[in-house]
Amino acid sequence: MYDLNDTKPLINDNQSFTIDSNSKTVKQIAWVFPGQGSQTLGMGLDLLAYPFARARLQQAQQILGWSVPEVCQHQAQLSCTLFTQPCLYVVQTLRVELMKNQGYQPDLVAGYSLGEYAALYAAGAFDFATGLNLIKRRAEIMNRTRLGRMVALIGFDPEQLQQQILHTPQVWRVNDDLTVAIISGTPLAVESLLAKVEARRVIPLSVSGAFHTPLMVAAAEEFQQILESTSFNSLEIPVLSSTELIPTVDLARLKESLMWQMSRPVRWRAVSLLIATQGIKEVVEIGPGRDLIKQMKRICPELTFTNFRNISMKQKSVSLNRAA
Repeated sequence: MYDLNDTKPLINDNQSFTIDSNSKTVKQIAWVFPGQGSQTLGMGLDLLAYPFARARLQQAQQILGWSVPEVCQHQAQLSCTLFTQPCLYVVQTLRVELMKNQGYQPDLVAGYSLGEYAALYAAGAFDFATGLNLIKRRAEIMNRTRLGRMVALIGFDPEQLQQQILHTPQVWRVNDDLTVAIISGTPLAVESLLAKVEARRVIPLSVSGAFHTPLMVAAAEEFQQILESTSFNSLEIPVLSSTELIPTVDLARLKESLMWQMSRPVRWRAVSLLIATQGIKEVVEIGPGRDLIKQMKRICPELTFTNFRNISMKQKSVSLNRAA
């Protein structure tokens, strides 16, 4: 359990990670899925051209009680956690189905926070409805935690930032990127920190809570009960968790990761470095934009990257690893 009065940074750049000795080591393609904040107005509307996607969107409307395509056309709704998380999951999983229907298959999957659910779907952990019901409950729980603020800092002094975080209660750094710092905490604490640190740019994030901090522990524990009551299928491919940093097919471990990711930082730099050690040659981002690719190109320039935001399966400009 976290001490809510502990203001030490949640990220240690010198922290090590481990590799599951039972995981595959010869891989070529990784699919990665961005999380909340990557949503864009109009995302997924191109999928309406596919009959299977229209049927799946009708199923989503029955589960959610509202239309994903309609919400994706209204910025105010799309920026609300209650709507953002289901919309991203639906759009990402539809793209997964589109790619798999064309014969593409990943060797490893990973997701940035919320994106880990689409990664698990791609790995065969659950069907569309099971995943969407989980996301619906997750979004409802997190949406109730509104007393928070998150910002991204660019062009900052890492030492100054760390020292000020140490002396500012209720605020944390919740990522491990060397060039972009994600700050999360109470609105007053974030405002206090921003007044004491210098940064070239301060970018507000479109979220409504202090995600990935100890302030979310109660929400994570509530969601744990839902996770424990949900059955997962055996995985077809390994999933790289952003909290434990282990590519694994261990369902108990992955469920625990889903719970803790709500209140722990996302170490995507460490995930990227680990992906590069797993024999991966190409990384495909499945999401509305290129958020993860931009980060990973800086971290692992030796890898090949591509994105399927507006995928046209008739124009395959990259070798995406066809399933046998």
